[in-house]
Amino acid sequence: MPELGVRRLSNAIGAEITGVDLSQPIDGPTIESIRQAWFDHCVLLFREQDISVEDHITFSRHFGDLDKHDANPSYRMAEHPEILYVTNRFRDGKASETRNTGRNWHSDLSYTHHPARGSLLWCEERPEVGGDTMFTNMYIAYETLSDKLKGFLDDLYAVHDVSMIKGIASRDPEKVAELKHLNPPIAHPVVRVHPETGRKALYVSERVRKFVGMTEEESRPFLKFLCEHATQPELIYRHQWRVHDLVMWDNRCTMHVALADFDQTKTRHMQRTSLLGESSGYVYSENEGQQQAV
Repeated sequence: MPELGVRRLSNAIGAEITGVDLSQPIDGPTIESIRQAWFDHCVLLFREQDISVEDHITFSRHFGDLDKHDANPSYRMAEHPEILYVTNRFRDGKASETRNTGRNWHSDLSYTHHPARGSLLWCEERPEVGGDTMFTNMYIAYETLSDKLKGFLDDLYAVHDVSMIKGIASRDPEKVAELKHLNPPIAHPVVRVHPETGRKALYVSERVRKFVGMTEEESRPFLKFLCEHATQPELIYRHQWRVHDLVMWDNRCTMHVALADFDQTKTRHMQRTSLLGESSGYVYSENEGQQQAV
C-alpha cells in the first residue's frame, strides 16, 4: 500500500487523505493513522474511491457501530439499512424525500437519542456545477467566544427539533408525521466535551428551537449570534464534489450545510453511513417534570 498522505484543505478544518484504496482491505495501523487525522482535522476527503455499498459499510465500521437509520426509515436502503440515500432521483415515481436535505446548518441526527458521532458520504453522481457542501469547525467556534459567554453556555441545554429541518413542510405529510413521532424534541448540552480529544465544542445549529429554561423569544437572538459566529468564512471549508469522492466528518465538532447552488433538474445522488453516537441529553417536554433520561 502506498504511504498515507495528509494534505490540509483549509486553515480551520479538513484534510485530504491520499495513498489508500477503500475498495481493498486496510490494515490496522493505516486505520489508526486515518482515525488520528480525523481527530486532528474533523473532516477527511478521499478522492477517486470507486467503491461498492459493501465497501462503504466495511470502511465505516472501522470507526464505530453504524446507525440503521430507524429515525429515517423511509430514506434508507432496503437491503442495507446502514445506507441512507441523499438524492434527488425519483423513487417509485415520486420526488425523493431527501432531494433538499441538509439545507440549513446542522449536525447529523442531533434530533435523535443518539446523535451521529460521524458521517461518511459518498458521491455517485453530481451536477456539472454546484451541489457543494460547507463544513465549519465547532471547536474554534467555542474557543473564540468570550470567557463570560462560555461560562453562560457551559451548563446550558438546547432543544433540537426535527421540525426545524429546512424544507420539511414540502415533504410527504405522512412521512413527516412519522418522522416527528419517532423523534420527539431532544435536549442536548450546548457545549460538548469530545470523548476522544477532550476538547470542548459548541453544539448548536439552525435545527435548535430554544434553550432549556428560556422562551423561544429569549433564545432566538442568542441562537442567531452563535450560528453566525460559528459560520464565519474563516472557519469554513467548502467542498466541491467530484464523482467517487468520499467525505467523512465528526458531527461532535462540526456543522455542515448542503447548498442548493445547482440546477435542480440535474442529478445529485449520494449515499451516507452514520456512526452511532453517544447519548448526551434527554427527551424534552415543556413540563420540566416530564423530562425523561435517555
